[in-house]
Amino acid sequence: MESRGCSACREMPSLFAFTMAFQPVVDVQENRIDAHEALVRGPNGEGAGSILAQVTPETLYAFDQACRVKAIEMAARLGLDTQLNINLLPNAVYEPRACIRLTLDAARRHGFPLDRLTFELTEGEQLAEVGHVRNIIREYRRHGFKIALDDFSTGYSGLARLADLRPDIIKIDRALVQDCDQDRVRLAIIASLVALGAELGIKVVAEGIERREEAEALRGTGLRFMQGYFFSRPVFEGLAHPQDALASLETLRPLSAPPGLAWARPEAVPGWSRTA
Repeated sequence: MESRGCSACREMPSLFAFTMAFQPVVDVQENRIDAHEALVRGPNGEGAGSILAQVTPETLYAFDQACRVKAIEMAARLGLDTQLNINLLPNAVYEPRACIRLTLDAARRHGFPLDRLTFELTEGEQLAEVGHVRNIIREYRRHGFKIALDDFSTGYSGLARLADLRPDIIKIDRALVQDCDQDRVRLAIIASLVALGAELGIKVVAEGIERREEAEALRGTGLRFMQGYFFSRPVFEGLAHPQDALASLETLRPLSAPPGLAWARPEAVPGWSRTA
């Protein structure tokens, strides 16, 4: 693996043009922006799909490296002062120590603190062997980086990966969050993940929140960190203004019970009945 990684570093191919958008992660307990996720975009605002479709096995390593550097450079230029979340492609990391050099150089050049970098592993990606991913995580943590497990679900593969990789953060998949205010089962599962996170010292983030009712239901489980269109769409080559991103919090109704207990009131879930 090492020789392949070193070869990839030396023979970096030229890439297509791309840029970044940033979407905030909101702390609903402290009414602040906790982090921003860097999301790849085309130079004219094209969606991520149009860019990722141009990535080939031959350019995967170069693309992964270029995304990291671009995200750090742009975040520093924009004056980002929160955590910066960058998507990580583990299959593009041949040898962790070699493949991290450009990231460290970019952070050093732009004065971006290493302990404010979080790398998100996407659960949906077919990962290399677990031992290799663990080596990546070990090396990244050595530099102060945090590790998030993105698109987390509660199937066997998700729970097994949680046990194997021990991330600092899990981001609950939109498929579980969607319409959770109308589904007591979904809400109970999310509440159990919040409790699990508290037990293991893992930060739990819900992503893909689009409606006020979803945010209210999630807050009732005790979930603290949220991301989605309800707060802010990704901002093309810019950052959401905190006042705008946090304005949605003012529309949330007061909790009817302490966080972590509100979800347990059946009558709080629309459509629930004792005969259902």
